[in-house]
Amino acid sequence: MDVLSAIQGRKSIRKYKDKPVEEEKLLKVLEAARISPSARNQQEWKFVVVKDQETRKRLTEAIGQPFVGEAPIILVCCGTEPESVMRGGQLRYTVDLSIATAYMILEAYDLGLGTCWLGSYDETKVKEVLGIPEKVRVVSITPLGYPDESPSPRPRKELDDIIRYDKYE
Repeated sequence: MDVLSAIQGRKSIRKYKDKPVEEEKLLKVLEAARISPSARNQQEWKFVVVKDQETRKRLTEAIGQPFVGEAPIILVCCGTEPESVMRGGQLRYTVDLSIATAYMILEAYDLGLGTCWLGSYDETKVKEVLGIPEKVRVVSITPLGYPDESPSPRPRKELDDIIRYDKYE
């Protein structure tokens, strides 16, 4: 599959089959994160793989989105050096983990798995459930499993609405 086809085909999945994800596929998804680029190649991240049913249940409650618990795996993407800032003013961990999460969800799609990028959750509760240190930040979370739905594509703006050449105006 080419990259643009994966980007066009991937959808946020909010319904999952009661089917385990093979370890080989999980490792490929995690490998996509491992080899993704990071600022200064620091790789200041940790990825918590949540498979345990009771922990998934508690984590789903902390997240506050019940569909997450349908997936057999929940991936929690964490930045370990939250005070590190790039010259342009962006926090390294948010950029690095956004790239890593995007790589993971595209690899998951290519493997026939579904994901749903979550940025809305109670970070304090998530950290409590998973024993994540106070200094570490949770950047993104995604359920991972076999889709039990095939959502229609969401509308996207036209290129003319979002592209500017040479100057912003």
